[in-house]
Amino acid sequence: MAARDAGGRAPGDPVQRGFPHLGTVRAAITALYKRLPWDGLQRFGASVLPSDVAFSESEDLLDGVQRVARVMVQHFRLPDARVVVSFRGGMQDAAHVELAAGPEYFVELNARFRTHRRDIGAALAHEVTHVFLHRLGLSFHGTEDDEILTDTVTTYLGAGWLLLDAFRQDQLSSQKLGYLTPEEYGYVLAKRAAVFGEDPAVWFTSPQAYEAYVAGRAVARGEAAQPPLEGAGWADRRRYVRDRRRAQSHTAPPPARAVDGGTYLFENHSPLRVSFPCPVCSQRIRVPVRGRVRVRCGLCRTVLECDT
Repeated sequence: MAARDAGGRAPGDPVQRGFPHLGTVRAAITALYKRLPWDGLQRFGASVLPSDVAFSESEDLLDGVQRVARVMVQHFRLPDARVVVSFRGGMQDAAHVELAAGPEYFVELNARFRTHRRDIGAALAHEVTHVFLHRLGLSFHGTEDDEILTDTVTTYLGAGWLLLDAFRQDQLSSQKLGYLTPEEYGYVLAKRAAVFGEDPAVWFTSPQAYEAYVAGRAVARGEAAQPPLEGAGWADRRRYVRDRRRAQSHTAPPPARAVDGGTYLFENHSPLRVSFPCPVCSQRIRVPVRGRVRVRCGLCRTVLECDT
């Protein structure tokens, strides 16, 4: 039996910003595509809706918590799983779940959620994703990387916008749930939006969450506009052509060029090849250098227009 926690912060603690975990986030998206069949991923095209996790003023707390837990169980297609939720004081983390053989799983929520009901859905989304990954047999080595995997999968599969929306700051206090930074949540949400055509921005109640989403979306869109993809900008294309010329001349080692989504790498074979990360699933794609070509990612099935 293993316990898995949802990271929480004490009010007023500084919130880590930016993209310090982006490599692990990309690896998590790739791992999800490798473990979950393509048609299985398509079942998560609709996100959890705000109305699904909202509490009315007259709703009993425990009844409402169990209702929201059932929403998450149904969203993650765990029909035979039962999640029993309770509150406990003195917890450092926001919540934790005991991962046993099932079908019954016990989740404890930090007692502060008794008076912060609006974020119960976010906490339960993270914990039920732990159950989902446990049953899927997908995990990362090390607690932090495994928690980043959980936050990434929660978000990519349509429940993690709640985690980002729980990020709020004012002059006196701040709150953030989970292990990803706000911008990293925004990045994963943008990746999801590009695949499923769903705009989560309309659901945010926190202005700070929306700002973080915009920042993450900019990075995600940048990955879809890097060479050798046809959507690359003029300056990036010019640099790519220069690197390609060097690789073709054999006068210098083929360069590996760092870009937002990883690196493109020329390989001195006959013919010359270039490898680069898929902008959807981050799996590396390797193709001959021969001008304009249409490439299909073997993992996520995305068709990409390239100018190699």
